[in-house]
Amino acid sequence: MTHAITKDPNILGGGRIIRGTSVPFKVLIDYLEGGDTLDQFLEQYPSVSRELAIAAIEEAKVSLVSRLP
Repeated sequence: MTHAITKDPNILGGGRIIRGTSVPFKVLIDYLEGGDTLDQFLEQYPSVSRELAIAAIEEAKVSLVSRLP
């Protein structure tokens, strides 16, 4: 399974990024938390496909839910 969220020590100091890009996953979350739509995020970051952004959100959701008591 290829993860949609990854990290590379050579990109952003090893922070979490969206696979195949240098876009920090946190930027996607910040857009959505700020009330922007996924389409607005994708317009600003064309290197991220809709499918990949949705996969990253789903991956984060699964990770978070698995940590809940």
